[in-house]
Amino acid sequence: VQLQASGGGLVQTGDSLRLSCAVSGRSFSSTVTAWFRQAPGKEREFVAAIRWSAGSTYYADSAKGRFTISRDSAEKMVFLQMNNLRPEDTAVYYCSAHKAIGLATIRFGAAYKYWGQGTLVTVSS
Repeated sequence: VQLQASGGGLVQTGDSLRLSCAVSGRSFSSTVTAWFRQAPGKEREFVAAIRWSAGSTYYADSAKGRFTISRDSAEKMVFLQMNNLRPEDTAVYYCSAHKAIGLATIRFGAAYKYWGQGTLVTVSS
């Protein structure tokens, strides 16, 4: 499985941005795709995840109400719509994937085998 993230950029506080993740290679109906982010000097943190089959979504508290994860199964794309961006959202955003991740570990990066290269989001104040 290969992942290609795109859509990052420089925006101002309150702006919106949509990240895209193209998934190629073998995938499974049980695949989970997630977005993580890592700010300078900080640890990687979970942002949102989606199950391909059911479309179930999961969010970090910091993302709830502002970010929306979605997928286009036919195009094998996953999106992260980010609204009302804040300076603290500045980070490199990574998409990741693995099959059959349980609810207990869906927010942990170690549970994901496949990772994209990351796309930088910078939010100016």
